[in-house]
Amino acid sequence: QVQLVESGGGLVQAGGSLRLSCAASGMIFGVNAMAWYRQAPGKQRELVAAITFGGSTNYADSVKGRFTMSRDNAKNTVYLQMNSLKPEDTAVYYCNANIRSLGGGWSDYWGQGTQVTVSS
Repeated sequence: QVQLVESGGGLVQAGGSLRLSCAASGMIFGVNAMAWYRQAPGKQRELVAAITFGGSTNYADSVKGRFTMSRDNAKNTVYLQMNSLKPEDTAVYYCNANIRSLGGGWSDYWGQGTQVTVSS
């Protein structure tokens, strides 16, 4: 079994910061690209940021310059540092990872989601 566990969400005022974490655990052989998505009420899930195994990143235009994604390959963990938060960043944030399990192939896994609420 492979699990992604997110943490770090919460309530923050506009202009504030939060740091999300996502740790992959279980019967893991390897972890490839990882990403953060978010879904606001009544909206489709959207890509926020992604990172390759080597550390190359890309971001949604709406978060460029404010969010920074990083990873620790030794811990199979990614982070999303969110600064200058805006009310429109309010959403459930989901971690996604492309993982090869022991004895299996590569598959996409999702975390359970963590709520981020930004008050104006």
